[in-house]
Amino acid sequence: MAGRSNGTARPVGPPPAAGGASEVGERPSAAAWRNLAVATIGFTLTFWAWDLVAPIAGSLDERLHMTSFAQSVLVAVPVLVGSLGRVPVGALTDRYGARLLFPLVSALTIVPVLLLVPTKGSYPALLAVGFVLGLGGTTFAIGVPLVNSWFPPSHRGAALGIFGMGMGGVALSGYFTPRLYERGENLPFLALAAALAVYSVLAALLIRDRPGRAVPTTPLTTRLAAAGRLRVTWELSALYAIGFGGIVAFGVYLPTYLKTWYGLDPTDAGTRAAGFALVTVVFRPIGGWLADRLDPAVVTAVSLGAVAVLAVVQAFDPGLVPTATVCLLLMAAGLGTASGAVFALVARVTPPDQVGSVTGIVGAVGGLGGFLPPLVMGAVYSAQDSYSIGFMLLSDLALAGCVYAFARMRGAGRIG
Repeated sequence: MAGRSNGTARPVGPPPAAGGASEVGERPSAAAWRNLAVATIGFTLTFWAWDLVAPIAGSLDERLHMTSFAQSVLVAVPVLVGSLGRVPVGALTDRYGARLLFPLVSALTIVPVLLLVPTKGSYPALLAVGFVLGLGGTTFAIGVPLVNSWFPPSHRGAALGIFGMGMGGVALSGYFTPRLYERGENLPFLALAAALAVYSVLAALLIRDRPGRAVPTTPLTTRLAAAGRLRVTWELSALYAIGFGGIVAFGVYLPTYLKTWYGLDPTDAGTRAAGFALVTVVFRPIGGWLADRLDPAVVTAVSLGAVAVLAVVQAFDPGLVPTATVCLLLMAAGLGTASGAVFALVARVTPPDQVGSVTGIVGAVGGLGGFLPPLVMGAVYSAQDSYSIGFMLLSDLALAGCVYAFARMRGAGRIG
């Protein structure tokens, strides 16, 4: 199903020892866990940067007087750029390695974070900075091939799930950014820039590419075209667009939804949105762990089926406490589990020298899945004064993903 690599690859460094990452029964090394830990921290910080605008969009609106749709565009632009940027960044990671790309991208993300200080009073300037801020969302395509190369197949689902906990940057942003903003309008930007600077240095010192990893020698465009010709790339992209796209969409738009529909103040809305993001973080490694032991396609199908049912419940606008709160948190669990299971499947079915390229495409489509819903929700609310249609559309997509994963993807990349 995964197809064959269309380019040649050469190993870097000495070949792995017997029982290396290709061996199902091997236990991960200390170096594998170190790289996983450092990559997860970096993913968390850059994801915080990627979601830096959304938690304070309501506060910025008091000065900018944005329409609901304009506010949706503001929080969605970094998602769009970060998603599309994963395609070239993933391919560059295949070629140059995470040891170079992770500290480099983390350091470059400091620039738009600091630019938010002078531009927060201008909507056009914020849009422009949000465009560059999307760079923070590309580190996902750096970390996945790094983790995939260090961990044996029987542990990759759980390892990738742990790396995926870096999505907790959204939860950190939802909780801390509005509180820091209340203490000082520039404080969240300065604090995050400092954290990214420290991390960039640590990443340069601690991250190492696995010796003997396959390095493609063909041009970037050729490798992207080869990854694009794999049918599984687009199958997994569609599933990830629903699972991870749902997480991103709720991460950037949930504060606005809670503020607009339930009348919460920006800090309370950000706190509740952080709780949603935290649940997705916890359940992503659970999804990867289940995928190591069960069929990842079945795990994905069950999770998305649950999301479909819960979205219908939320479409009827239940009260915030307890029904809507419980419903949204269970949806977070389902989306987190599905995301972890899908990327466990990516690691199984992708040729080793194309993991970065395929990850870039799958991650890009997944991120785009998070770009459109905020725009749709904002447009629907502006036209109908209701969010019900948006939740029904989410239900339809989740149900379609459930059916496809169960009917088409079962047994793909089976270990053993």
